[in-house]
Amino acid sequence: MRSIREHAVSTSLAAIGILMALMTGVSAHPHMWVTVETTVLYDKGTFTGLREKWTFDEYYTAYAIEGLDKNHHGIYDREELSELAKVNIEAMKEVGYFTYPVLGGQGVKLKPAQDYWLEHKDGVLSLYFTVLFDRPILTEAEGFGFAVEDSTFFIDFEPAKTHPVKFGDGAPKTCTAKLGRHRDDNNSGADLAKAFAQLPTRISAVNAVLIDCGGR
Repeated sequence: MRSIREHAVSTSLAAIGILMALMTGVSAHPHMWVTVETTVLYDKGTFTGLREKWTFDEYYTAYAIEGLDKNHHGIYDREELSELAKVNIEAMKEVGYFTYPVLGGQGVKLKPAQDYWLEHKDGVLSLYFTVLFDRPILTEAEGFGFAVEDSTFFIDFEPAKTHPVKFGDGAPKTCTAKLGRHRDDNNSGADLAKAFAQLPTRISAVNAVLIDCGGR
């Protein structure tokens, strides 16, 4: 298997922001800012995966789209952005798409990302993709949560200010998402930290989300 650095050298420079994040062991401060919106996918009594939307900052956007407007009409359509989307998704596979689902304190494996594309709107890029769990998770299961985070802090992931977490069609109305940034009780912080404590990658409870469909 090629090293991450070798991968970066051979991959399109248009994805340099993501690739540099993969190559950087430690970073004193973020170099990219991403706003995250997540939909927890539901099917027949189980959660099956996550649908993510990452909106990049304007500086990364300006760099990434340079030279991609092939027909020079001032609009970056999905086809023109398809190669960049593919490059980013393939590069992030080695780090699990910066997505860390857990169940009962244990990591949940992800299948390769699918249904991915880039959208350029209002001057910024948004990457859409779906990651499915290797097995469905019952909605009543305790200790189910996830985090989208870069432990090196090269990328600063921030949940969207409005509706950062949604549930897919058909999910029970009792389901709630507890975000570390918006703790609603004194136990939330401890619960979040405990849920991710056993992962080999250090995850901050600030960026974590716990899903509860049983009113516990």
